[in-house]
Amino acid sequence: MSRRVALEASHAVAEAARMADVDVISAYPITPQTHIPERLAEIVADGELKAAYIPVESEHSAMSACLGAAAIGARTYTATAGPGLEYMHNVLYVASSMRLPVVMTVVNRALSAPISIWGDHSDAMAVRDTGWIQVFCQTSQEAFDMTLWAFRVGEDRNVLFPVMVHLDGFTLSHVIEPVILPEQREVDRFLPRFQYPFPLTPDKPMTHGALGPPDIYSEAKIAQEAALRESKGVILQGWKEFGDIFGRYYHPVEEYRTENAEALLLTMGSYTETAKIVVDERRDRGEAVGLISLRLWRPFPFEEVRRTTKGSKVLIVFDRCISFGMGGPVFSEVRSALYDEDARPKMVGFVGGLGGRDVSEEDFGYVISRGRQIAEEGSDKMIETVGIR
Repeated sequence: MSRRVALEASHAVAEAARMADVDVISAYPITPQTHIPERLAEIVADGELKAAYIPVESEHSAMSACLGAAAIGARTYTATAGPGLEYMHNVLYVASSMRLPVVMTVVNRALSAPISIWGDHSDAMAVRDTGWIQVFCQTSQEAFDMTLWAFRVGEDRNVLFPVMVHLDGFTLSHVIEPVILPEQREVDRFLPRFQYPFPLTPDKPMTHGALGPPDIYSEAKIAQEAALRESKGVILQGWKEFGDIFGRYYHPVEEYRTENAEALLLTMGSYTETAKIVVDERRDRGEAVGLISLRLWRPFPFEEVRRTTKGSKVLIVFDRCISFGMGGPVFSEVRSALYDEDARPKMVGFVGGLGGRDVSEEDFGYVISRGRQIAEEGSDKMIETVGIR
């Protein structure tokens, strides 16, 4: 039978990697993701998981080791955060371009300067164009679930892309919550053994990631773009299969009390849980307010964003990152996705929660009220903010 246990989200992720029976773990410690490789090191040392644990000298080396492991057909896992993700930035493109399905937990951390060890989404947005599948988690349970799902989808022969599973630093990674751990036989039923179709082997020498001159480079990149978009079918199927086995169903865009909502708040990550409390309060007062949260970030869920916002009058997007000189990156992408819609809602963007700053119920209440006001009266500000002195 499944077990309900209290687990820190980082340890829930480690449990998922153990139950996925990973072959290779390569990681370098950096706050706030260190608890994940620490726990996995204990699991391997105690004999609970038969895996090669590769300690390396940097995040760049960690991802490079993952490339080699995945290329020979090993189920491969790593984790990082913030500056560590940036240090491996150029290797991320190699993983996706070579179609190596590495699974990586990114415990989101703000980027310097000034130095911050706390969480926002600046690191996630900095790597949005590296060709990885990206999903965001709200709870410890989701962190566990999405890790298992990431292996299932990334390793599918019709996908073969690396997957990033994002969870907020400290506000989720270090929080202990109830987590339902399934039986191993259920995980095995959901997640078949990895059979990489193009493994490197001395018996059949081949070249991966060779020089691409101009007469083939463009075609290679367009093929990669088409393949990433087409992965969405397996992404959806993976969530359906997960729900059928474990009873928890997930979607590219999660809806909360959106029925007949005139105003919608859009969030990503763990702060969604706080936003739900505010939406409940507003609903109890008779306000037609709802909440949607983006789970799937890449490939971007155009269809679901358009469907879930249809009929609403106002869409308020809350970003935890600044695209300098532009505003909120999630706001700009959602606005672009809705550009051709005839009955698109009026859109208002807010930026807050940078560098791990708390966003309270009162703050989200302000975002909703101010957002609706701006939708009616307009604003001369390029960026609307919350919680800034």
